Amino acid sequence: MNRRKFLRNTVPVAVTMPALLNGFSFTAQGAESGLARLLEQTLTDTDHVFVLVQLAGGNDGLNMVIPLDVYGNYYNARTNVAIPQSQVLRLDGTDKSGLHPAMTAMQNMFNDGKMSIVQSVGYANPNFSHFRATDIWNSGDPRENRRERVKTGWMGRYLESEYPGYPDAYPDATMPDPLAIQISNFPTLTVQGSVYSMGLSITNPEKVYTFDNPFSDYPLNAAPANKELKFLRVISEKTKIYSDIIRTAYQRAATLAAYPSDNVLADQLKIVARLIKGGLKTRVYTVTMGGFDTHKRQVNASDTTTGFHARLMKDLSAGISAFQQDLELMGLEERVMGMTFSEFGRRIKSNASLGTDHGAAAPLIIFGKHAKKGILGNSPDIPADIQVVNNIPFQYDFRSVYASILEQWFCVKQPALNSIMLQNYQSLPLITGPCGVADDPDDTNNNSNNLLLKMWPNPYNVSATIQFSTIGGHTMIQQIDALGRVIKVLTNQEYVAGTYNVDIYNDGLASGVYFLRLQNKSLQKVISVMKLP
Repeated sequence: MNRRKFLRNTVPVAVTMPALLNGFSFTAQGAESGLARLLEQTLTDTDHVFVLVQLAGGNDGLNMVIPLDVYGNYYNARTNVAIPQSQVLRLDGTDKSGLHPAMTAMQNMFNDGKMSIVQSVGYANPNFSHFRATDIWNSGDPRENRRERVKTGWMGRYLESEYPGYPDAYPDATMPDPLAIQISNFPTLTVQGSVYSMGLSITNPEKVYTFDNPFSDYPLNAAPANKELKFLRVISEKTKIYSDIIRTAYQRAATLAAYPSDNVLADQLKIVARLIKGGLKTRVYTVTMGGFDTHKRQVNASDTTTGFHARLMKDLSAGISAFQQDLELMGLEERVMGMTFSEFGRRIKSNASLGTDHGAAAPLIIFGKHAKKGILGNSPDIPADIQVVNNIPFQYDFRSVYASILEQWFCVKQPALNSIMLQNYQSLPLITGPCGVADDPDDTNNNSNNLLLKMWPNPYNVSATIQFSTIGGHTMIQQIDALGRVIKVLTNQEYVAGTYNVDIYNDGLASGVYFLRLQNKSLQKVISVMKLP
């Protein structure tokens, strides 16, 4: 039976029973499954694996990737938590940014071409609630209207498009293993499909789900009124099958690299490496590192290179570096890539408690042998007058990062890519390889600096002119306020390559500092402007 017929004949109308059982979850929806939108997709032939590393709590990206080219403004904005310029770890090929001094292992990874940085990743109207912001990053949907927003995860939609009919039709010869594994006590939204979670949650691979199925006697040809119990039997049976598979794979492999002790992230990544080496074809793994909500005592007053955030940076750096070394020793470097992300960044200005408060955009890290070398984007534009600016404006939409990973690592093509990501997002040069971008060793940064973006007069009052250049194609200019929110779209259309002007008059905005963000295909540029009273 082909995939289209299978979907038509077997995908049920979801019932009204949210549930969680032994690592699987399925979510109630009173409408036709979202799988129907993905009927035309085709299975991609890949053995690639992707690891998502969540930095829970809101990581202070400015103290992780320090902007050396605007260091004076950075320091003035956070004198009590700023990293001394002389202590910043320098990176090969750039003098614009460096790493926190506790991240020596990642400094080596970057210099060896196994790590890249994407600057100022966020979205148009950031949410500063931990719970809602986490859901936004996991789902790829920032809409605030509860009736409109999706209830699926971005990786869940990807896996659902690749393996229709899950879990009933699996395991089979094409996919004998779990589709996704989360090293966690509970499933997250990241891998949630339209009905079922597309992954299992585990903490100890040798002690996963050894239980007797309490629903084993329930008939699978149940009457429609008893779909809930049928669901429970299916979930229980699949959980038992996959538990045995996970346990066997874990016992089949051994750790080859030295992982740091007393490091929660390293412990999780050690499990992931063993499962991959043990033969699992699982495509997605998620791990979580907490503690990043650093409102106070982020640093030690006597030495800002030490303290709570420094320990987090050391654990992050050492854990990922050990994982990468383990993959290399296991002969798995070609197959595995990973990415860090956090639900939001921190404010530019520090607070009086040696900490930082919830902010907007922040850098993320791509790691693996096929990471596109260098830093994508420019250092955050930090104005000299920091009293009137709270947040870093985003350069790159986080969904562009997701779309680029699906396209360049999992070889997902259109129209599947737009269906999974809910709309079209520009591709960013993140990953080299068979379906990625070309690896140019001389191209360590993007070409955003070649884009023209300026305003005169600046500061302005009633009227001003914005001049910008474009390499052609889709071009957009957004105006962003001090909270990191897009408040105006000044142009959004297709252009022929060249230089253009946009005039503004009596825009009705309050006085203060704003940012202009130019997006031209995969290129972005951000500048600050001042509106006078």
